[in-house]
Amino acid sequence: MGFRLSPMARRRLGKFRRNRRGYWSLWLFVALFGLSLFAELLANDKPLLVSYDGALYVPVVKAYPETTFGGFFETEAEYTDPEVQALIEARGWLLWPPVPWSYDTVDRALQVPAPSPPDARHWLGTDDQARDVLARTLYGFRLSVLFGLTLTLFSSVIGVAAGAVQGYFGGLTDLVFQRLIEIWQGLPMLYLLIILASVVTPNFWWLLGLMLLFSWMALVDVVRAEFLRARNFDYVKAARALGVSNPTIMVRHVLPNAMVATLTFLPFILNGAITTLTALDFLGFGLPPGSPSLGELLNQAKSNLQAPWLGITAFLVLGLSLSLLIFIGEAVRDAFDPRKA
Repeated sequence: MGFRLSPMARRRLGKFRRNRRGYWSLWLFVALFGLSLFAELLANDKPLLVSYDGALYVPVVKAYPETTFGGFFETEAEYTDPEVQALIEARGWLLWPPVPWSYDTVDRALQVPAPSPPDARHWLGTDDQARDVLARTLYGFRLSVLFGLTLTLFSSVIGVAAGAVQGYFGGLTDLVFQRLIEIWQGLPMLYLLIILASVVTPNFWWLLGLMLLFSWMALVDVVRAEFLRARNFDYVKAARALGVSNPTIMVRHVLPNAMVATLTFLPFILNGAITTLTALDFLGFGLPPGSPSLGELLNQAKSNLQAPWLGITAFLVLGLSLSLLIFIGEAVRDAFDPRKA
């Protein structure tokens, strides 16, 4: 038997589809993120395929020493080296990706000082370290979205759990938790993140953990309100009278109602996570130096006003991404709004 949506789910899906701006924003965002997941096949300084002496090699998957192609060194072949290319082309051919640069590839053959303007060699120009802007933008977009999705997932789990405990048990439990959360919310988040990031050397997971300290609070009030409303419903009281455990009641009977409001907030939480990461990278307290980052590209644009392509590229990519997420969030909110037909 195939999977069938409930009538309520079909109505909500229909309302989401009727919001054309949000519906097509979702498809466009998914398409862009899907392309970025294959960044190694689109932008790389290693060929997709190499034919040498009748044998095929896949450098993007496996590292081959230079001796494989008639060179002298046992180290991995440097495919951007003209001598290595000449060795391969003498007995075969190379198939390059559309952008023959990775995010950390330095072009040492630039004809003008870096940052260089867009040309046939670098479609969006290079940054001040002679790295291809298009490649760094592609990898940076993927990193930002993956970071935002991961942070949104963990934040949602913690926020929903905290709100559920507060709302379901109420009383002293709710009072104590609410006062602690109010104190925690009053702390200047960005300043604390900057201080903590300056104490440790942040990487992807360190930065995720630091931001998770604050981001989980976004859903607590929403879930708490739903549980406070549902805890006195007749079916909840009946489940208690039948001896059903509190965790079972919370998960099976109350949580599905709370998830309706939770889902409408997720695109906006993802939007905020990407924005915060970009701000930290722009200020120099984000991902490690050299990481592909939209915030780092904006920082370079600030320091190189004579290279407007840096700021224009980062601004357009960031603005498009955040706008799409806002449109998606609005469509999801409308789909779950009972006041809208």
